Amino acid sequence: MTIELDLRQDVSLLTAALMDINSVSENELPLADAVEAALRQINGLEVTRDGDSIVARSNLGLPERVILAGHLDTVPLPTVEGARGTVPSSWDGEPGHGTLYGRGATDMKGGVAVQLSLAATMFDAGSRPGKDVTFVFYDHEEVEASKSGLGRLVRNAPELLHGDFAILLEPTNGTVEGGCNGTSRFEVTTSGETAHSARAWMGSNAIHKAAPILSRLAAYTPATINVDGLDYRESLNAVKINGGTAGNVIPDRCVVEINYRFAPDKTPDQAEAHVRELLEGFEVVRTDAASGARPGLNHPAAASFVAAVGAEPKPKYGWTDVARFSELGIPAVNFGPGDALLAHKDNEHVSADAIRECLRALREWLGL
Repeated sequence: MTIELDLRQDVSLLTAALMDINSVSENELPLADAVEAALRQINGLEVTRDGDSIVARSNLGLPERVILAGHLDTVPLPTVEGARGTVPSSWDGEPGHGTLYGRGATDMKGGVAVQLSLAATMFDAGSRPGKDVTFVFYDHEEVEASKSGLGRLVRNAPELLHGDFAILLEPTNGTVEGGCNGTSRFEVTTSGETAHSARAWMGSNAIHKAAPILSRLAAYTPATINVDGLDYRESLNAVKINGGTAGNVIPDRCVVEINYRFAPDKTPDQAEAHVRELLEGFEVVRTDAASGARPGLNHPAAASFVAAVGAEPKPKYGWTDVARFSELGIPAVNFGPGDALLAHKDNEHVSADAIRECLRALREWLGL
């Protein structure tokens, strides 16, 4: 049975209703069904579904089209007993006026609720939208990129994603965050020779040979690079190490996994060249990479949106799906309610006022 959503209730209460539907990655179906059913009741929207992704488009014939996008899934629920960042949601204070706790509070049911509230009121009497809007709700953002619902839409129905400017409603504390860093992962392998640990001189310890890799990474000073007026902080870190087979065997193989978050002035290939230069003399294999996105704040739509929000724009240090829109030639920014530092936390939460303020800024800019 499909869950009914009231898209016209206070946007913070709508956020709580969305959070109460468990939508951990691979389990987006109930929420996708509810979102689709609610959108199909809005006269004036053309609704298309692809898997557990839904696209709803206005067709008013206006000269400019804006994309508002958000993902439906969350990371897994907390395992710590008593954690508040779980499902169902809970309030500190009166519902709709306090702080909302639960999985997805910041990442990113508040942003999705704002999208749905805008869609529900876009055609109300007195609204004078200055732009056509495409609302995108997609699955599988919190897992490997190959499963991304937005990536699937790009492959299956790119015509649905045509637009002049895109806003991804990821949490930014209500400040426009332009572009995003790129990300790449590498495996650096050292080899040795096994031996009994009682006669270690008969072998060669691959884990010990990894020490220079870690030393170079520890001594590395990441850059801060200005791209189109925003300062992007890079980071290069070992994130995992694996080696050894038993407590009495000298290991013959060790693998150090490395994550490089690079500024959007670089391509993944340029980022790889940088890592290879730093780790010259070692076997380096790139296992994953995603391009960053330049801020695009010089685009007229982006400039007008920044002016409407009023706060000084900031860079996005993490990778987000603005990069997918950038690859399509669509300037994109991040803008949404909640503190990104609380995403995935056991006490994930957002204030009702933050969600309402995000909705207010977008309604004003869209002319609703």
